[in-house]
Order: sequence, then structure tokens, then C-alpha cells
Amino acid sequence: MLVQNGVLEQDSSTPRAEIPQNPVPGQIAWTNAMLDPSDGILTLDAETLEEIRGLVHELRENPLPIEFLDPAMFELRQCVTLMEHCRTILEDGVGFVIIDRLPMEDYTRDEATKVYWTLMQLLSRPVAQSWDGKLIYDVKDSGVKPGNGVRPDVTSLEQNFHTDNSYNVCPPDYVSLLCLQKAKEGGVSSIISFQAVFNEMLKRHPELVERLFEPYLFNRQMEHSPKAPQVLSHPLLDIVDGKLVCRLSYRHIVNGYSMAGVELDEIGREALDTFEAIMKEPGFFREFYFEPGQIQIVDNKRLGHRRTGFTDYPEAERRRHLVRLWLRSDGRRFYNG
Repeated sequence: MLVQNGVLEQDSSTPRAEIPQNPVPGQIAWTNAMLDPSDGILTLDAETLEEIRGLVHELRENPLPIEFLDPAMFELRQCVTLMEHCRTILEDGVGFVIIDRLPMEDYTRDEATKVYWTLMQLLSRPVAQSWDGKLIYDVKDSGVKPGNGVRPDVTSLEQNFHTDNSYNVCPPDYVSLLCLQKAKEGGVSSIISFQAVFNEMLKRHPELVERLFEPYLFNRQMEHSPKAPQVLSHPLLDIVDGKLVCRLSYRHIVNGYSMAGVELDEIGREALDTFEAIMKEPGFFREFYFEPGQIQIVDNKRLGHRRTGFTDYPEAERRRHLVRLWLRSDGRRFYNG
């Protein structure tokens, strides 16, 4: 990577000749109409729930800070099978999983979070979600006003479809969320297949596709060391290990160009806006009404996610609260990998 004119440049790995000219195949290229209601849904069976109950009992008898919990410390045969099934769906299937569900009525929030942390390690490695090294991230309205350096996930505002950490050099492979408490109103989650959106883009506007494989500027959200560049350059779409991947945040792109004092080229703007418009069409995404105890896992490189704005209950203990983990197998556990 190079730094030029105050911008950290991360090049594409896709030569122009390798940009797909045909639709991306496979289960990952789904639209809402192509999905069955049960696709991606894994219901915890009695044996797995009993094993989790035993895990919670052991944690009650042997308190330990959550970051020190390792699945190898416990007997978790059923959970291993569960998470292997998750991996198959994420890698070779529709690219998302909803685990339904941890019995929140039986556990404290801290106990449920420790179970969640342990389960996710059977899938991949939790990594830092902020430059200061935070591994476990509470997604809830903090009351702060949106702006540069303020993530939308600590507000109650609506979010566009995006990938987590699109503005960093080493985004996570998977994003997982445990629902501890849902909002009074709103906060509906949606996911979308970038492969299906790409296929539609190729069908409607093939002349714009190539531009998506060229660099865009991203505001890095002040998530870096004091002297590091504040803007990152990388393409929206890329081919990595034979798979079409995406790193997208409309808001951070707009702010990235503003911070760099550069105007987005006309074709770049048209390609970005067209991709964004297709994602907003109802037929392309699936909605989920997140319930307490459910765990959502999303391929962060091939699927996008968003949530609607929400209204909370006035009582602190009833306000919307999700716990997020970023999972990545490559690089170091640092925020920058």
C-alpha cells in the first residue's frame, strides 16, 4: 500500500480481463424470491440446548473474564457440529445464518454473551472492532449525534446497506450479532446478496460495471493512529480467491471525497448510485425481525446488511441492545490486521 496526497491506497487484485462478464452463479447469488423461509435458519435442538445449559452451569461455578474463554476448555460436541453447519452455509450456501435461539429467560445477559463468544470461536477468530482494540462491541443508541468519527451503530438512525469496516485495510470475514433486547419500534434487520445485485447491474448497465472494480475514496472514521491518512482508497468490487467480494458504505464514500477535497468522477458517481438504487429495490433483500436470544451471522464480503431506524423504550434495561463480534481468520487480531 502507498500513501499519496494524504490518501492510503489499496489496489485492486482484479485485472481488467478478469472482471466477470457473465452472471455470478451459485446459492450466494440469491434474491428474496429465491429463498425459502427456512434458508439460513438453524434451530437449536434439545441436545445442543442441554450442552449449552451445561456450559452456563460451568461458567457459574468457574467465573472468568469473557476474553479468556476458549471452547477447548469445555466439552462442546453438539456445538462444534452446529458451527460446522454454519460454516458450510456461510461458505457454500446463502451466506447468512440465524441461530434460533439462546433461551434468554434462563440466562443473564452476561451468561448469554459468554455462550455467544464461545460459540463464535468455533467458527472463526474474534478480532478488534476499533483502533483501540475493542473485541466485544455493544450495538445500541448512545445518544450521540452522528458525524465524522461517530459510527451509525451507536445511534438510532437508519443505515444503508453496507459492509462492516469497509473503510479499513482488513475488514472482518464475518459479522455476528446477538440480540439481547429488541427496540420498541423499528430496528428491522435486512441482508442482501451483492452477487445478485452485481448480476442485475450486469444485465441493466454493463457499461458501468468496470468502474466498480476501480478505486473509490473512503473516510476512515478517525479509526487510525494520529498521523495516519484519514482517507482510504480501494475498489468497491474485487475478485479474491475466485469469489466476487464487496466493500461498501455509501456514506463513507461521500465523506471520503469531501475530506480529500476531490470530486467523484461522473461515471464513478453513476455506477455507485446505480448499485445503491438496485439494492433498495424490495425484491433483492430479506428482512428479519431480530428476537432476543437469536444470533445472526453474515458473510461480510459477499453480503451487505442494514437496519431501519428505531424507537426505544424509556427504561434503560428495555432499550435495543445487540452484541457484535467481528470474525477474521487472516492476519493479526489488531484492528488493522
